[in-house]
Amino acid sequence: MPEMPAPKPPEAVKIDETTYRIEDNGVRCILYVGTEKALLFDTGFGENGSVKPVAESLTSLPIMLVNSHADPDHIGCNAEFEAAYMHPSEMAYYAKHAKPGAKVLPLWEGDIIDIGGRSLEVVLIPGHTPGSIGLLDRKNRTIATGDTISAGPVFMFDDVRSIHAYMASMQKLIGLFDAFDTIFPAHGQCPVPKETVNRALTAAVKLLDGKLTPVDPPMPIPAKMYLDDGVGFFY
Repeated sequence: MPEMPAPKPPEAVKIDETTYRIEDNGVRCILYVGTEKALLFDTGFGENGSVKPVAESLTSLPIMLVNSHADPDHIGCNAEFEAAYMHPSEMAYYAKHAKPGAKVLPLWEGDIIDIGGRSLEVVLIPGHTPGSIGLLDRKNRTIATGDTISAGPVFMFDDVRSIHAYMASMQKLIGLFDAFDTIFPAHGQCPVPKETVNRALTAAVKLLDGKLTPVDPPMPIPAKMYLDDGVGFFY
């Protein structure tokens, strides 16, 4: 059996002068920099080096932590922050496997987070998890979506996930197409175009209609993989 490549420490990649993606062995955090503070969207695995010092190397401003959702690969370094903001619908799931440390504080649908010269709007997009959120930057016409959108399969195979809620969230994002053009996903290709939402909704409909062929996933999980037009699900 070939040896797996050694894990790498988190690495920052510039998106533009005030936005960075921090890559952590297959999961991605987004750092937004304003004039008064910065906002870090997720904290990665936290197993091969923290994303916090990487974020701090990019800005001297105080950093606010917001979680897209509470899967372990998105909250690995949360304990290093004083507070972690998330939608209340995610808090029970978060409590099941979060390390003690950060105080958990609420964000609600429609909340506007002003980081100085830049505003980020909370968009509730459940399905992957009950309290999954996106951060919509209307001025720059982008949205960060955590695991909800991906150029590849989305986990949708245990009790915390709902394909029906996911489909409703896709309809919601389609209704916001006049506000964004570009999506920053947490996994796979980044960025992806907003048309990815249409393909995800179509794939979900086909999945429920039994029109997608199940194949074995590339990792040991209790699910099959369903692919369609570059997107899909582990279900």
